[in-house]
Amino acid sequence: MPRRIRSRLLEGWRDPEAVFTARYSDAAYAVWLDGGADAATGVSVMAAAHRASELVTADVAHGTVTRSTPLGVDAAGSTVAGSVFDVLAERLPLRRAEGSSEALAPDAGDGGPLGWFGWFGYELGAALDDVPTSPAETPDAAFLFVDRAVVFDHGARTVRLVWLASAEPVGDEGERWADELAAALQQVPAASASSASAPSASPVAGPTAHTAAAPARWRHDARRYAELIARCQEAIVRGDAYQLCLTNRIDVEVHPDPAAAYLALRGSSPSHHGGYVRFGDVALLSASPEQFLQVDADGIVSTKPMKGTRPRGSDPRRDAELRRELLESEKERAENLMIVDLMRNDLGRIAELGTVSVPSLLDVEEYAHVHQLVSTVRARIRHPLTVLDVVQAAFPAGSMTGAPKRSAMTILHELEEGPRGIYSGAFGYLGIDGSADLAMVIRSIVLTPDGASIGTGGGITALSVAAEEIEETRVKARALLAVLGAASTPLE
Repeated sequence: MPRRIRSRLLEGWRDPEAVFTARYSDAAYAVWLDGGADAATGVSVMAAAHRASELVTADVAHGTVTRSTPLGVDAAGSTVAGSVFDVLAERLPLRRAEGSSEALAPDAGDGGPLGWFGWFGYELGAALDDVPTSPAETPDAAFLFVDRAVVFDHGARTVRLVWLASAEPVGDEGERWADELAAALQQVPAASASSASAPSASPVAGPTAHTAAAPARWRHDARRYAELIARCQEAIVRGDAYQLCLTNRIDVEVHPDPAAAYLALRGSSPSHHGGYVRFGDVALLSASPEQFLQVDADGIVSTKPMKGTRPRGSDPRRDAELRRELLESEKERAENLMIVDLMRNDLGRIAELGTVSVPSLLDVEEYAHVHQLVSTVRARIRHPLTVLDVVQAAFPAGSMTGAPKRSAMTILHELEEGPRGIYSGAFGYLGIDGSADLAMVIRSIVLTPDGASIGTGGGITALSVAAEEIEETRVKARALLAVLGAASTPLE
């Protein structure tokens, strides 16, 4: 019997933040792929685990995959040797001929993304290229199968409940979920259909004017980071790489409420690919501006490498100067072009012949704290490949490794002296309709029982100036440290 996506359109627009606060902020296993507090286009998706929900996690160091129902009878789960991609593939479609009886049968009207929601960690990507890795404290991949979700269409200003059911549901639990949630959301005040969501003003329970800021510990201080930059440039001179994305890590001994921390981040750093992914005692809070992979149900894949950064100016004139400086920078343009070439090569491995294109090159996008140089690479997936083949061909993203990719990752493993974990991986969803939307894990906070961590870094080329690269890492981390109430003390 074919699977069926069912949906129900609710009356009136609801602010995603209000729905999150009312229904999902206390959930131990929840996801929110966030189109942004000020979004006028795109969608946001919100969901939480129920007693039958499956969670899959991967451990690269041991080559194992664990499957569990964290809120059900098998909370501990079972662990077996194998590939997380094989496990994920079990509940994703193969690309079949049109009209196959196994195809999804959507209701009339729009459906929405259902499937695996979670993240791929950087070390999983390094392992795909046989690069040595350091064990991470967080799962190397973690995905929750979402078969019930709330979908917010920011352009149409509509809210839809979407769930997966059989073609002829009898006593459908998804239907009961929709009935209960629709009734509950009637208690959430309707927002104006013409207004965007207002950024959150909710502060994290961090330092005030009368308390000391939490200390931030950088893995590499400024002097050490400058030494690592010099070693990157030595590798470039030797011809071992053209560009290297050297990263750093900041640890902060704070334990904020994950939902409150995310709302504070969302309010201070609006972004079109932000997200909240909480799986038990690990949470990813992201204000990512970078799309890694988008795949539509027709097999068109695009990636938007983001390389080249300048801070926003304090006034319009200075802001325009910094934007122009970014656009005209020989170093930043070269860095972006190298990654575009790498991503063209990655997509070429899974694309139909002649379909790889670059529809936009070296555009400047503006965010609350930075200007970014962005390009777009697009292709059509070659039959019979799937979205999982695309991920394995392109992950980790070249914008977070450097080029050539395998050589760059090998060099960086020696220099960075520790795992990246979820940072510089990718998060989002892999849809049961063959679609996907994955964002880069940058501008993000990771919460674990040990505290909070932030990753930051930049692309090193032969033209890099150490002081400028160090300042770029500070600029990227500043807003995240502020959310945690942490001291943004320079790397000294």
